[in-house]
Amino acid sequence: MKAASRLRVAFQGERGAFSEEAAVRLLGEGIELVPRPTFDSLFSAIGEGAADFVLAPVENTLAGTVTASIDLLVESGLKAGGEIILPIAHCLIGGPGATLETIRSVESHPVALAQCERFLRAHQRIAARAALDTAGSVRDVVRAGDPARAAIAGRRAADFWGGKILLEHIEDHPENYTRFLLLSRSPQASVNANRLSLVLELPHAPGALHRALGVFARRSMNLLKIESRPLAGRPWQYRFYLDLQASLADAATRDALEELRQSADRVLILGCYPAHEPAPREGA
Repeated sequence: MKAASRLRVAFQGERGAFSEEAAVRLLGEGIELVPRPTFDSLFSAIGEGAADFVLAPVENTLAGTVTASIDLLVESGLKAGGEIILPIAHCLIGGPGATLETIRSVESHPVALAQCERFLRAHQRIAARAALDTAGSVRDVVRAGDPARAAIAGRRAADFWGGKILLEHIEDHPENYTRFLLLSRSPQASVNANRLSLVLELPHAPGALHRALGVFARRSMNLLKIESRPLAGRPWQYRFYLDLQASLADAATRDALEELRQSADRVLILGCYPAHEPAPREGA
C-alpha cells in the first residue's frame, strides 16, 4: 500500500526560521517543509506546484503589519484557512569564537531588527544590516567564521546552523508575538471559524469609510483590526484591511457583506478561520 504523501508547507526564509517553527506548531512534525527565499517566491509556491500550503507572517505585536505579505496576499488569490500566533524570542547569535565584545555588526530581517531597537541603541558600536531573513543570517554568519559578525534570530536557527547564542531575549518587549496565516487555494471550511479577514476598496467620497464600518456596528460585530494601504496607480487612494470577530456561517455576517457590496467598489474575503489564542509563555 502506497504511503500517503506529506503536506508540503512553504514558508519564507531558510531552515530554522520562525516561520518554520510556526508551521510545525500548527500542523505537526509530519509535514514537508518548503523554504522559499523571498515573499514573492513564497506566494508563488502553490502555483508552481512546489507546495500545498503557504504559511505567511502578517502581523507582529511590536513591528506592526508585515506589509509585503499582506499586499501579496491580495494579489495571490489565496485564502486563509487557519492562523497561529507564535511567541518570538530573539537571540544574538555568532559563529565559533565570537563574543559580545568582538561583535561589530549584526544582520537580520528588517522586522527582526525593528523588534530589537533597544538592544541596538544600547550597543551603538554594533552596526545593523538588513538581510532577507533571520535564519539565513545565522547561516551566513556561521559560514563566514568572522567573530565580528552576528545575527538576530531564534534558538531554532542557532540549533539548525550551529550558531553560538551570545545573548537571549534581546527583543524590546517580552510580549512579542507574530501572527501567521495558513493559506491555500481552497481551504476547508471550519465549524469553529470565528475570525473573518477581508479587504475593502471604497468610493473616494466623504463618509465612505464611516458608512462601511456602520454595516458591522449596526449588527454588533466586533472589529478587531483595520489598516489602510495605498492603491497602486491611484494616488492618495487606499484599500482597507479588516479583521472581524465573525463567521460566514452566521446570517448576520452574510447580510452585512451583502449590504457592503452595494456601496463598496470591491469587497474581497481573504478567509474565515478559527482564531488562535497563544498559550502563556513558559515561566509566565
